[in-house]
Amino acid sequence: MSEIKLLDCTLRDGGYINDWKFGFHTTRDIISKLIDSGVDYVEVGFLRDCEYDREAVLFNSCKDIMPLLPPKHKRGNTQFSAMALHNKYDISKLEDCGENTVDIIRVTFHDYDIDEGLAYIRKVKEKGYKVFCNPINIMGYSDTMVLDLLNKVNEIQPYGFSIVDTFGSMMKSDLRRLYSMIEHNLDKNIVLGLHLHENLGLAYSLAQEFLDMKSPERQCVIDGSMLGMGRVPGNLCIELIMDYMNRERGASYDVDPVLDGIDDHIAELKKIEAWGYNTAYALSAKYNLHRNYAEYLVNKGRLRAKQINRILGSIEEGKKTAYDEAYIEKLYEDFQNREVDDSALIEKLKEEFKGRKILILAPGSSISEKKDKICEFIEKNDPVIISSNFVPEDYEVTYSFFSNAMRWSAAENPDDPDKVLITSNLTDTSDIGNVLSYSDLTADEKGKCDNSVIMILKLILRLGITDAYIAGFDGYSEKNNYVSSYMASQYTKGPEVNARNKGYISSIRKKMNLEFITPSLYE
Repeated sequence: MSEIKLLDCTLRDGGYINDWKFGFHTTRDIISKLIDSGVDYVEVGFLRDCEYDREAVLFNSCKDIMPLLPPKHKRGNTQFSAMALHNKYDISKLEDCGENTVDIIRVTFHDYDIDEGLAYIRKVKEKGYKVFCNPINIMGYSDTMVLDLLNKVNEIQPYGFSIVDTFGSMMKSDLRRLYSMIEHNLDKNIVLGLHLHENLGLAYSLAQEFLDMKSPERQCVIDGSMLGMGRVPGNLCIELIMDYMNRERGASYDVDPVLDGIDDHIAELKKIEAWGYNTAYALSAKYNLHRNYAEYLVNKGRLRAKQINRILGSIEEGKKTAYDEAYIEKLYEDFQNREVDDSALIEKLKEEFKGRKILILAPGSSISEKKDKICEFIEKNDPVIISSNFVPEDYEVTYSFFSNAMRWSAAENPDDPDKVLITSNLTDTSDIGNVLSYSDLTADEKGKCDNSVIMILKLILRLGITDAYIAGFDGYSEKNNYVSSYMASQYTKGPEVNARNKGYISSIRKKMNLEFITPSLYE
């Protein structure tokens, strides 16, 4: 079975979840368990230009790695590797390969800096290390680019060359095409690696496909991580591919130490960020895009998956590989800003609201806890009541205002469409006639804010009204923030959102009188 080996990259790729801060003793225990399992390679982390922290697996030199590794006689057949991005680690700091440090350096580069990456690989090889060439996003290469790269790699003769499905977009047909091209053009002495991501939920299946198609003469290495830990959506599970190798390929990996490591150290890290299949990242894989585009849209917490699909599908070919935040922000804003002429609706609301007090009902849990106080205000003042991105069960409202696609979808069909106000970014999902211009309610001299309560306050200012009352705008905390659990978003970042909203409330208070009927972090 020597022609097929497994590499565990939990500490390196999994570090995207916990900022590589596994802790010194935890790291040593994970390494020890992986050695006990008989895994062939353990990747201990990144070589980076950084200040070394012994609690993290980001290393400024190979010397920093040595205290984590057992002596040679306790390593069994396991070898160790570290990864370096050629433009994030100064090659002059890399020591010559020594007996007690890592055996392999894996070097990554993009399609736009291939020559720089290969020059870096030459220098690493000169220092005595086995070197893996790991081109980022090989799915973005044309056949001609792949063949040209392979010719250059053959000249350098690194220890290995990897098929890296960076954006998780690979299908079986893609793997067959790439493998055939590489197998017939890569020097037979060079090991072939495979690194898969779980965007499409295909990593385990693709690994088996790879094993079935590989030439028996070709040495191969398959990457995996404990419980698939890695930047969302994660990697091939090392414990699964170990078990498969044992059952189907006659290997003798001991899976039990890996399962112990998962129980002892890895499972609890899912509380930080739950890696695994996610619709948005499947969509980014569909278009072979840099994962940060999906991440940007997901973190908005305001888009349905089908809307994310439309935005991602509009990304230009030249923008797909290298993430451009200004570009995706413009696409998002253009998608949201479906301009409408809402002047007639504004005049209607001005007349309807004239001389009346305005009460905004936000969906914070305080509208249930302070119901008596709110009802007392309503009975005394007979205000116009506008609910913010929900339809209250316990209050009769004048209008329900919606600007969030997820909340609008949850509201389903309103009993009275005439009592609903929606913003123009929702016009593709609704036949409601009361449509307000989204951009007019989100952008002002402070920038852009799409919090629905603040949007309603801007609407009130457009109507020429300078007094408003707010209930349920509690602010985000560790307790239950919403009157109904379905409203909570896993993507909400409390402190950041609180600071932003507080700044906008402070700005709006210079233009109008605001009174909070229920407690609020923004008061």
